[in-house]
Amino acid sequence: MKILHTSDWHLGRQLYDRKRYQEFSQFLDWLAQIIEQNSINTLLICGDVFESRTPSNRAQELYYRFLFNISKFRCCRHVVVIGGNHDSPSFLNAPKELLRILNVYVVGSVTDNLEDEVLVLKDNENIPEAIVCAVPYLRDKDIRKVEAGETNEDKNKKLLEGVRKHYSEVGKIAQQKQNELGDVPIIAMGHLFTAGGKIVEGDGVRELYIGTLAHVGAEVFPSCIDYLALGHLHVYQRVGQSKHLRYSGSPISMGFGEAHQEKQVLQVQLNGKETQVDKITVPNFQPLEKITGELEDIRRKIEKLKNQPEKAKTWLEIEYTGTEMVSNLSEFIEELLVGSKMEIRRIINRRVVDQIINKMDQNETLDDLGEKEIFIRCLNAHKIEEKERPALIESYNEILTSLYEEDINAV
Repeated sequence: MKILHTSDWHLGRQLYDRKRYQEFSQFLDWLAQIIEQNSINTLLICGDVFESRTPSNRAQELYYRFLFNISKFRCCRHVVVIGGNHDSPSFLNAPKELLRILNVYVVGSVTDNLEDEVLVLKDNENIPEAIVCAVPYLRDKDIRKVEAGETNEDKNKKLLEGVRKHYSEVGKIAQQKQNELGDVPIIAMGHLFTAGGKIVEGDGVRELYIGTLAHVGAEVFPSCIDYLALGHLHVYQRVGQSKHLRYSGSPISMGFGEAHQEKQVLQVQLNGKETQVDKITVPNFQPLEKITGELEDIRRKIEKLKNQPEKAKTWLEIEYTGTEMVSNLSEFIEELLVGSKMEIRRIINRRVVDQIINKMDQNETLDDLGEKEIFIRCLNAHKIEEKERPALIESYNEILTSLYEEDINAV
């Protein structure tokens, strides 16, 4: 049995207001080709299918068109989709009964009956070939009971215990099915942040349980799992030193911090209880470049890019770090790009930002700051004393968590 492990598509994500639908469409067309060429039997999508809980019509069209197209492949017998922290559980779940006709199984959120998270996948002769524990993103409210007066340490212990307990219970159900069916491999899915996980600046990866240090360790997952397919982190990586616990990473670069990161999907071949994992490199459909330095550095690097045909349509993030005050930085850079098809997506004048660090200047946007820094600036503006800040920041983080997890599509 061949499985393709993917995650974090983030369909609909923009890059500084630039829509990326062509890039997503190219990726999905490529992915369909890989599924057909490599005779993939099962596709796993480990959360964050969409960037937003209210995905655009175009993002939805890409998703459903892709699922329909691969349903016509004789090799691809199953698709399993779990919800991530960016996804709306009710939106993902709404068409799940209809999608079952296409052999697409959707688990958007924690189910009332945990057996619904354990799927038995069968081959074309109706013989069981794998058991999948399709565990979606576990929201705070799903795994922890809030109690008055609890500390961050208490909260952290409860969250970790909640994750462990959920996987333990689902694992027991899978083992029971395995005992009934014979030597069938157990695959688990998840969307979470593991201890020691790698992230990069600007990738948009959020802390799942804000205000805590709840990054789970490999010991949380039951030993019965033959392969664990994870989502949430955008960098391909293993969990600790485990060969069978892996993140596939996002298939396209979500920000300029990932500009030179090789992206891949993972082909997992199961032969009984033996597991072989191979990386398949995803083509770079949209080159990104971050250029940092003084004016001469910027000029030289742009000229170099202009002489590379494969970089002809590169999107640029440019950060000026020189000591000289430059008032016409945008005009200077635009002149350098005359005659090229490269696009400037963002310009940061570090000299200006450093001078007015506690004020909003003409080059800063809310994207530059983020929710946490904006709140800190509010505290500064109101001259809140240091001793009062920890409690206010913790409360603010709790509010952010509830907003992130609110399912606005729920009835």
